[in-house]
Amino acid sequence: MNLEYLGLKEIRGSLVILENVKEAAYDEIVEIRLGEGSHSDARSKIGRVIQVDGEVAVVLVFEGTADFSLTNTVTRFTGRPMTIPLSPDILGRTFDGMGRPTDNLGTVPARTRRSINGTAINPIHRDYPRSYISTGLSAIDGLATLIRGQKLPIFSGDGLPHDRLAAQIAENVQTEDSVVVFAAMGVKHDTARFFRRAFEESGALARSVLFLNLASDPATERIITPRCALTAARYLAFDCEMDVLVILTDMTAYAEALREISSARGEIPSRKGYPGYLYSDLASLYEQAGILKGKRGSLTQIPILTMPGDDITHPVADLSGYITEGQIVLDRALHQRGIYPPIGVLPSLSRLMKDGIGPGKTRADHPALAKALFSSYAQVGDARAILSIVGEEDLSETDKKMLAFGQRFEEEFIHQHHGESRTMEQTLNLAGKILL
Repeated sequence: MNLEYLGLKEIRGSLVILENVKEAAYDEIVEIRLGEGSHSDARSKIGRVIQVDGEVAVVLVFEGTADFSLTNTVTRFTGRPMTIPLSPDILGRTFDGMGRPTDNLGTVPARTRRSINGTAINPIHRDYPRSYISTGLSAIDGLATLIRGQKLPIFSGDGLPHDRLAAQIAENVQTEDSVVVFAAMGVKHDTARFFRRAFEESGALARSVLFLNLASDPATERIITPRCALTAARYLAFDCEMDVLVILTDMTAYAEALREISSARGEIPSRKGYPGYLYSDLASLYEQAGILKGKRGSLTQIPILTMPGDDITHPVADLSGYITEGQIVLDRALHQRGIYPPIGVLPSLSRLMKDGIGPGKTRADHPALAKALFSSYAQVGDARAILSIVGEEDLSETDKKMLAFGQRFEEEFIHQHHGESRTMEQTLNLAGKILL
């Protein structure tokens, strides 16, 4: 039975507090509107119960509380969690951060409705990832190979081309049986237009689902966006048995929304003001990636996060590194030299790479080539350090050869021209050529 309550005890930022509430449930969706006689329009706003203490309920309102009244606000408890309609028809569609269509193509014909409160995959039901995904980028495919069912984040920074990289990966990974679910949180209008245009012009939109939360949208909607995206991804992966790649950008904007809500609730902050449960909250999203035993589909994640001040020890990057299976790190020095994608090879790794490459998967010499490139490029760093101290004239012949190798490696192997996509065979052939 749906219950309605008139009036609020308190309004605190994006939170409203009600008292004398009967049988409220955590994560229950509520509809809030101004009562009779109000000059406001009658459109309801959506909120979610985030705390229940006896007969006191705290509700997070997704669309702002600026026009609310303590005495004339009606709150209706729906008795259900937030759900979104799902069917294969979501492919090719664009939604806002709360899963509402924004492409003027009408509502989604619902084959089913699913709660957005997804949980991590039970380890007992997981199948171990053992096949690779080709991104078309040599620095990833050759040295930090993405494995189907893996969660492999990209650590970026302000001004680095992670948006362009995300769109290019989304375009390159699509095959007949694979799709992309793309979620952007807190992006500017021009960035959202870039993503839509990139997907449309490449033809990738037909095999993609876009969830775009804009910077002008309430920050509290950002905590819903990745959950809507992952709900759609789980449906496509495990009901429709497709290979799904989920790209989430920017997880730092998501974490900042969590921090804002935590502050409004008066919670004791942890590192840099983030809530103490940031780790478990991020894990609840990341751990939805994987492969289920007995299912043909898979769910692979590439979360993208920007590190304030390029600080890899920042809480969002630090905790993401603990939860996920490696990281791709973008390097500002390479970017300033015009290298694209500016992937820092040495701090990047894929912990599942060893199980998805080699004979019968990529090529028998792939592991040896990757190790040789890593070893040689590590020596380039030593040679450059010596160069900065003694100058080029006093370098040994070995150091001069390493410097030449480093330049060639960065300009020929890491760097790729705009729109250039290399097959795994091309990447490995190029690696062998550079090592000669």
